[in-house]
Amino acid sequence: MPAHQTALRRVLPVLSLAACVALWHVASSRHLHLGLVTFQNVPQPLEVVDAAWALLQSPKLQNHLASSLGRVAFGFLIAALVGVALGLAIGRFRWVRETLMPPLEVARPIPAVAWIPLSILMFPSSEGSMIFITFVGALFPILLNTIHGVHGVDPRLVASARSLGTGRWGIFSQVILPAAAPSVLTGLSIGMGTCWFCLVTAEMISGQYGIGYYTWESYTVQNYANIIVGMLLIGLLGMGSSALLHRIGHALMPWYRPGGRA
Repeated sequence: MPAHQTALRRVLPVLSLAACVALWHVASSRHLHLGLVTFQNVPQPLEVVDAAWALLQSPKLQNHLASSLGRVAFGFLIAALVGVALGLAIGRFRWVRETLMPPLEVARPIPAVAWIPLSILMFPSSEGSMIFITFVGALFPILLNTIHGVHGVDPRLVASARSLGTGRWGIFSQVILPAAAPSVLTGLSIGMGTCWFCLVTAEMISGQYGIGYYTWESYTVQNYANIIVGMLLIGLLGMGSSALLHRIGHALMPWYRPGGRA
């Protein structure tokens, strides 16, 4: 790739972010009113920077981060283990699919918010209920993408392995699992995003610490700059965790490159 194209690819993300901040500054500083959308109460970027600096110096930041990261880690880990295991079994065995898919399909459209009252009744501690909400949010993207990955395995690969005398476990571990791994990685990435989304919803209702609780508390006391700080922090944490998943996944899958490139 030519040097100017490489430089352009590196500069474009920065320019894109700068353009978004510039538009935000113009809209908020001029208090634009665009019919259905108004920026009269939206804080300016410099106000958000000041609020972010104050949060960085606050002793509560560590508690907020530790609470949210711990809930996401536990909920996502359980969802990954359950979702991948069930997805592989459902995708591979018809009797498992016919047994488990009906109740799972009934539960899948239920939004995470609707699970909050039941989770409070089911778990004696608010911590357990919030972890359960993150688990529910991450489970179905992981499950469905794993099933899709198993269904997408080329039957010729399975037939070739069988013709070479490979047993059931060998076909599963050497053919199906590697072929389905990219779809599993996609499900894990989507599940991580929904995990953060559901965590924030749960923390707004049941939390005492956490980024979601911080964001909701800022709204209740009308500290609008802190609301955007919380939103940006959630976005950065979600983006960072998804990027980490992709790095780990690509390191474990040297045979796979996005876009079909070797």
